[in-house]
Amino acid sequence: MTIIIAQDSPDAIRGILKRWFIEPKPQVFVGSVNKSVREHVLSYIRKNAVGIRLLIIYSASNCQGFVIEHVNDPDYSEVSLDGLHLVAAPQSVRSEDFPF
Repeated sequence: MTIIIAQDSPDAIRGILKRWFIEPKPQVFVGSVNKSVREHVLSYIRKNAVGIRLLIIYSASNCQGFVIEHVNDPDYSEVSLDGLHLVAAPQSVRSEDFPF
């Protein structure tokens, strides 16, 4: 299973993704493709869509059962902690705003 969340993607890229994935919501693509197809589609998007932001989640044989990747999103970073794949979001709220 592969899930791709695309932000700011042009119609041409959405059309390419719709060849292999379904689009249950705008800019969210879900499909069950093998590794070579997934890598081929993502490499094409990386080469031809400058500035598009992607969050990619796909099945893998690890303890979580999936891997998280992102492309061109400086706000979020992928963190691997003891084999667990996590997404680190920017800290936008100060700790003194919370009373506990």
